[in-house]
Amino acid sequence: MIEEIKKDASRRMEKSITSFKDELKKIRTGRAHPDLLEHIGVEYYGSEVPLSQVATITIEDSKTLVLSPWEKPMASIIEKAILVSDLGLTPVTAGAVIRVPLPPMTEERRKDLVKIVKAELESAKVAVRNIRRDALNDFRDLLKDKSITEDELRQSQEEIQKNTDEVISKMSQVSLSKEEEIMEF
Repeated sequence: MIEEIKKDASRRMEKSITSFKDELKKIRTGRAHPDLLEHIGVEYYGSEVPLSQVATITIEDSKTLVLSPWEKPMASIIEKAILVSDLGLTPVTAGAVIRVPLPPMTEERRKDLVKIVKAELESAKVAVRNIRRDALNDFRDLLKDKSITEDELRQSQEEIQKNTDEVISKMSQVSLSKEEEIMEF
C-alpha cells in the first residue's frame, strides 16, 4: 500500500513537471518557435480547435513563423485568431501563406515575462506540495488504521519529502533556463 501511494505521488509530480514545461512553451522568448502559437484556438466548422490542427507551423528564420493552412479559406480565420490572441503579434497574409514576424522585445517586456515565468514556477511548486500533502495524509490514514508502523510512516514521509525536493529542484532549473533564454538579446 505504501509503495502504491509513493508511485502515485511520483507519477503525479512528473506530470506536474510536464505541465509546467508546457506552460513555459507558451511564453515568448524572442526567437521564433512553433509552440508559441500552439495554444491559440481557431473556429473550424463550428468548434474551437488548436491552430496546429488546421495549419502547418514552420520557422522561416529566427524571427519569423510561417503558417500554411490546410484549407485556403482558413487563412483569414487564422489571421484573426492570431491578432486577437494575447501575444501581440501581427500576421501578414500572402495568398495562402501567413507570415508572423516577431517584433524585438524591449527590456521592460523581458522583465515582465520573467515575472510571469516566476509566477508559473510558484504555481507549479504549489501543485507539487499539494501532491506531497495528499500522500502524507494517505500515510497518516494508514497509520490510524494500524496498517503501518510509526517507523514506516516516518520513512515514507522522508522519501516523499526527498522526491518533492527533487521535483521542485528540476522545476527551478527549467525556470532558470527559461529566464536566461528570455533575457538574452
